[in-house]
Amino acid sequence: MNKNIYSVSQVNTYIERMFSDDFMLGNLSLSGEVSNCKYNHTGHIYFTLKDDKAAISCVMFAGKRAKGLKFQMKDGDQIVVTGYVGVYKPYGTYQVYANEIELAGVGDLYQRFEALKQELAESGMFDPMYKKPLPSHAMKIGVVTAPTGAAVHDIIRVSKNRNPFVQIILYPAQVQGEGAVPSIIAGINALDAMELDVIIVGRGGGSIEDLWAFNEEQVARAIFNAQTPIISAVGHETDVTIADFVADKRAATPSQAAELANFVYEDFANTIDRYSDKLNRAFDYKLDSMIERLNNYKLRLQLLRPENKIKSNADRLKQLYLRLQDLMQARIDRYENRLVAISGRLDGLSPAKKLASGFGYVTDSKGNRVDSTSQLNVGDSFNVRIKDGSIEGQITNLSSI
Repeated sequence: MNKNIYSVSQVNTYIERMFSDDFMLGNLSLSGEVSNCKYNHTGHIYFTLKDDKAAISCVMFAGKRAKGLKFQMKDGDQIVVTGYVGVYKPYGTYQVYANEIELAGVGDLYQRFEALKQELAESGMFDPMYKKPLPSHAMKIGVVTAPTGAAVHDIIRVSKNRNPFVQIILYPAQVQGEGAVPSIIAGINALDAMELDVIIVGRGGGSIEDLWAFNEEQVARAIFNAQTPIISAVGHETDVTIADFVADKRAATPSQAAELANFVYEDFANTIDRYSDKLNRAFDYKLDSMIERLNNYKLRLQLLRPENKIKSNADRLKQLYLRLQDLMQARIDRYENRLVAISGRLDGLSPAKKLASGFGYVTDSKGNRVDSTSQLNVGDSFNVRIKDGSIEGQITNLSSI
């Protein structure tokens, strides 16, 4: 009887094809507990996935870790592995090749996260119109976080480096596990009542379960209803929570939250010094200008003093008086000269002087001057005045020249 004899590699290849042709084995998800977890120096992760009845070997290659694994996996973790079952031909063993690994229950949490995110977004709690601006020069900062751990130390360190004079008020809250939600809400309400400049709410990194308190609706509403601006600083840069969406500002890390909340005091002091110098120079310039203006007013006031005005008017009056005297004397002299001239002319025309020279002054019987024969008739009376008396007569004859 002839037998079909195959080599080991042929059998392993056949089995490999069977696995690759099986639709179910090509894409499946398995749940179980992690054991024998080893991180290889090449970046690959080897581990065993087990339950209470069986176990299966698993591997996640380094190229899948960036997108497929979001936490530090360790023995004892309850996980869900998504990938395919394949055969390792050199040894004829089969194992699960993992494309994605998540903690058990994470899928349900993501669904809850997305549902609440959509609900709050539709209610307007993420709307930018409700975001309060952060103060530019905060001096009193509240922090809601665990009293121990890297987050609070990072916030204090960065804050003091930027502003040594900042006042930090810590509300030591429980940030994960049962009781975390009411503790965080109590911290927000307590610090909000203290009228601080800004509040930082957050914690360090962790799994989605560790950060879940910041995905609860009660915490989101406490942040939204606070009067004080709130910075959400939950987890690492890649972690996103509901608190990040509803807060007035989201920080990638607690350290970045401290940078956002604090101004650099040294830069502020230098700015104040520059403004102070500028103000002093402007003040000195203004003061010098006002002094110069005051001196000008003082000089003008001296020129306009009543005493100076009176003295100036007195001098002018004296000059006018002297000029008036000169004008009056000149006019008097001019009239005197004219009077002398007129007197001389009158003297030459004086009747008395004419009479003294032998002339006579003839008038008719009425006293009218007679200087023509036509004024008299024969028989009229006349009078002739001479230098030493008068002669009366009667005309007996008239003759014309």
